[in-house]
Amino acid sequence: MTTQTQKKTALITGASSGIGLDFARLFAESGHDVVLVARTEPKLRELAQELSSKHGVRALVVAEDLADPAAPGRLMERLKAEGAQVDVLVNNAGYGGYGAFAETDLDAELKMIQVNISALTALTKAVLPGMLARKSGRILNVASTAAFQPGPLMAVYYATKAYVLSFSEALSNETLDTGVTVTCLCPGPTKTGFQQQAKMEESKLVKGKEMMDSLTVARAGYEALHRGQAVVIPGFMNKMMAQSVRFLPRSAITHIVRKVQERAHA
Repeated sequence: MTTQTQKKTALITGASSGIGLDFARLFAESGHDVVLVARTEPKLRELAQELSSKHGVRALVVAEDLADPAAPGRLMERLKAEGAQVDVLVNNAGYGGYGAFAETDLDAELKMIQVNISALTALTKAVLPGMLARKSGRILNVASTAAFQPGPLMAVYYATKAYVLSFSEALSNETLDTGVTVTCLCPGPTKTGFQQQAKMEESKLVKGKEMMDSLTVARAGYEALHRGQAVVIPGFMNKMMAQSVRFLPRSAITHIVRKVQERAHA
């Protein structure tokens, strides 16, 4: 029988909704203790109660805004105080913003870079050495199909996801034959609150389109993580789109992305 001390622990950022919420449920269902990180403490506490009562796992709630540069450090100090070892890190937290770069809000974009890039990098740096020392551990970074090309009208968001993909692929190589794996999940448009938060509901990319549900995306990432797969792109059309950048001039790809990003009524 598995004891509480023998359970592995998965740390999931952005765990209060969408793909992160589904990741939390998948890991708890498989018997992992979970560390749930997001800004909204009430939602996290509700989720923690659900997972603990349903699966008998320990669910630790850490309410932190990863847009704060000090948040990753506070998070790791909390885990140290709780005696929690991170066996699986899921860097899922992230958000986007829509509009021409000259007109968008700089503060919002710098916070986006902090969440999508800096916090992800800091948390990976914090847990990877310990994983390597134990010769065991898994890291999953959530990027996007946006990672494969420039994104006019979402310039900063696309650039942050390009970083996540490149960073993850490099670490996947660095950790070969160490017992540690690094996986990058690159979903296309997904049914979450992302589109509303990014104010892009009217863009041709999402308006009237049938999007993949968040559980399907999370399950694809979860399964790829356990296979030790470096990059996973859920959905046939998403795979085709990501591969198409290899065969068209970069200027043409950028032009196409601009057209699909424009508002449907424009």
